[in-house]
Amino acid sequence: MISVKLVSEPGVGTIATGVVKAYADMITVSGYDGGTGASPLTSVKYAGSPWELGLAETQQALVANGLRHRVRLQVDGGLKTGTDIVKAAILGAESFGFGTGPLISLGCKFLRICHLNNCATGIATQDETLRREYFAGVPEMVMNYFRFLVEETRTIMAQLGVTRFIDLIGRVDLLREVDLAGKDGSGLKLGRILSPVNGRGEQVCHGQLNSHVDPGQLNLKLVEQFTQVVKEKSGGNADFSVRNTDRAVGASLSGLIAALHGNKGMEDAPVTLSLSGSCGQSFGAWNAGGLHMKLTGDANDYVGKGMAGGKLVIRPPAGVSYRSHEAVIMGNTCLYGATGGWLYGAGRAGERFCVRNSGAGAVIEGIGDNGCEYMTGGSVTILGETGVNFGAGMTGGFCYVLDEFDAFSSRVNGELIEILPLKGMEQLQEHLRGIITRHLEETGSGRAEQILERFEEQYCELFKLVKPKTTELSSLLGRRTHSPGETLQVVQ
Repeated sequence: MISVKLVSEPGVGTIATGVVKAYADMITVSGYDGGTGASPLTSVKYAGSPWELGLAETQQALVANGLRHRVRLQVDGGLKTGTDIVKAAILGAESFGFGTGPLISLGCKFLRICHLNNCATGIATQDETLRREYFAGVPEMVMNYFRFLVEETRTIMAQLGVTRFIDLIGRVDLLREVDLAGKDGSGLKLGRILSPVNGRGEQVCHGQLNSHVDPGQLNLKLVEQFTQVVKEKSGGNADFSVRNTDRAVGASLSGLIAALHGNKGMEDAPVTLSLSGSCGQSFGAWNAGGLHMKLTGDANDYVGKGMAGGKLVIRPPAGVSYRSHEAVIMGNTCLYGATGGWLYGAGRAGERFCVRNSGAGAVIEGIGDNGCEYMTGGSVTILGETGVNFGAGMTGGFCYVLDEFDAFSSRVNGELIEILPLKGMEQLQEHLRGIITRHLEETGSGRAEQILERFEEQYCELFKLVKPKTTELSSLLGRRTHSPGETLQVVQ
């Protein structure tokens, strides 16, 4: 299912109609309230509109254009009570997103320090001491929250005389505008929100969703071909071509590996897939140890999302005339939330590379803005330029960045991290050389070959080490030997 999230703002209805025509299955209209506790207050207070405004506009636009029956409509952004659910359904929503409420029920104190890795209640942290000593949440807390939420919703529905939830959707006649005379907001005119729509279609989505393609055929083929191999842990190889409608390639096979052997149980007998073409979103998502995928071509967004192990390699076709470090080979938000494994990319990645990476290793030849945001572990080697706001909220792991044009320091968010030259750090230099050598072996990168040829006399001193201010340098230098591609043990 393809889901698209839109910010509640003027004009969101027009955008939503285009999203439906592009074959999305679900649209989430997100209000200005709620959101991650790591968000800046300026974003929380001044970005977007209340969800009621965006949801009403989206519902009206879809109904007016005869598109509402083709898409599921969801809303989020500070929903907390049964009243919120009923109001949202009346304004057009069929499903609802909750984040803050369940977190509060688990013990979250809403300190807004989620990005600092020192959550006082042990929820938004990977510090084992904080999680062990302070997290007291159990599943029943969230279950009770939603149980009473549903009970309140049913009570309100009974008061309105509505027996089925689906009959509540789009019933704007059940809402009335409150008289705000003499109060703050008395100038607001909300009547348009409650206007009935003279549309050509349904008020709600029925039956078949909007997608016109089946993105899962290659995944089904992979599972069918390698089920016995995985069961026997015998390893294997195969070649496939891919196209941009092939999404989350390898995810189903990784799920099979994890179900039978755990996330890393097949690392000694891997399945190796050689792929060619332009791959769709989420190539190698949730990749398990024991699955190695080598793609000759390029890939869309979310490469290696949630990756737990194994190896992903993306390289351009042989004989291309362009320089790999000047061309994009994968999209945005790659290695989002990864916990292990290695990614080698002979080209540039888009924005938000390695956001929330907590254990994976990566080599890439350039990235866009907001790289390594909220990173808590792993290592990243960048053989090219970076965008702005690098390392925002980074509390763990470390990076090697090639600062060829002496511009990197101006692109860093220095609140939590520091930049150090590699001069005089022989152990780290050799570790970096080993990583680049492995990158060359895996991808055949001309960029890696160029750097290795003049590593000592030119490029070594151009690399910068990026680490959290709280990480002692001695912990990075504490090990004597490092095999190529091996992640250094960083002690927080």
